[in-house]
Amino acid sequence: MITTRKLTISAMVVALYIVVLYLTQSVSFGAYQIRIATSLYALAYAFPFLVIPMGIGNLISNFLFGGLGILDMVGGFGVGILTTGIIVGMRKLGLSAWWAILPIIFVPALCVPLWLSPLLGLPYWPLVLNLIVGQTIPAVLGSVLVKALISRPSVAALVGAFK
Repeated sequence: MITTRKLTISAMVVALYIVVLYLTQSVSFGAYQIRIATSLYALAYAFPFLVIPMGIGNLISNFLFGGLGILDMVGGFGVGILTTGIIVGMRKLGLSAWWAILPIIFVPALCVPLWLSPLLGLPYWPLVLNLIVGQTIPAVLGSVLVKALISRPSVAALVGAFK
């Protein structure tokens, strides 16, 4: 069931994703794509309803700042949903929030080159390696963020309300 609280949190996270990407776009679209905004994917561990909003945040950001067209927008939407969906699944399996590091690194690294390679005329595997390097920083930041948030009593109570 959609509640006002879920919609508010979703809108705030989508807006935050877009603002963070805007502020870090100089490194978010480069060879290594250190996309700090993807650290917010880890929030799906605490707030499972953020799966679709994270995809929307990625879609809007790629539209506003990406410049590679509809394929990049739709692909980013799918990567956002897939990554956060895996993170939610990890939570349901009882895995620690530290495990969110893996999908934040490997889902974009393996999927984004599927369309970037033909669009940019670059080989797939070098793009994968570059994205693995670039996504490591956001992945660690995202897990640290979630661990810090859920250790706060007020946030832990809010997270408990959405189980």
